[in-house]
Amino acid sequence: MSENNNANLDGNEAVNLAAEQAKSTAGLNIASEIEGLDALAVPTDTANLRFGPNLHDGLLALLPLVGVWRGEGQAATTDGDYAFGQQLTFSHNGENYLAYESVVWRLDASGNPTGHDQRETGFWRISLKDEIEVISCHASGVVEILYGNPLNERAWELESASTMVTESGPAQLGPGKRVYGLLPTNELGWVDERLVDNQLLPNMSARLRRVVG
Repeated sequence: MSENNNANLDGNEAVNLAAEQAKSTAGLNIASEIEGLDALAVPTDTANLRFGPNLHDGLLALLPLVGVWRGEGQAATTDGDYAFGQQLTFSHNGENYLAYESVVWRLDASGNPTGHDQRETGFWRISLKDEIEVISCHASGVVEILYGNPLNERAWELESASTMVTESGPAQLGPGKRVYGLLPTNELGWVDERLVDNQLLPNMSARLRRVVG
């Protein structure tokens, strides 16, 4: 099916496509069992709503994000643009928050991985008024708080409220804006923009397919 045809999917076709894709992912989950090690005394994270504890009722507006996603994207830096691969995980343990982890690796001109690039972890919460709160910690030495709202049932927008950089962290990192959204193909797309000279400019973006959940 071409990308143009995917963009014209109606609701029923999108649901049918998601069900077909789930045939290869519905039985998978985060690898969390280690041979010879007793299980934790509390529920562990799950990225598959078919396994583990029930999703907290307060997270229903974020439910479509739960899963493990993989794909490729583009990054723009002062040193030039580059392609990257990414694994993005949204998981839960029955409590009223989502755990979030992003692992990014660089790709060469042929699409082959050349090594680690960025790593980010944090937590997503959402209030009874549908106000999203995100705490994000970057391995490069950045801690960021973002707030936002669902744009609809399949898209979410966030804006930086506070960005703190360690002494050894990035020399310049302005506040940003992020949008996550499920495409008609049920892939997850996201875009990160950063403020440079009082103008929001593209920083990173990717298109990811669900591989778990």
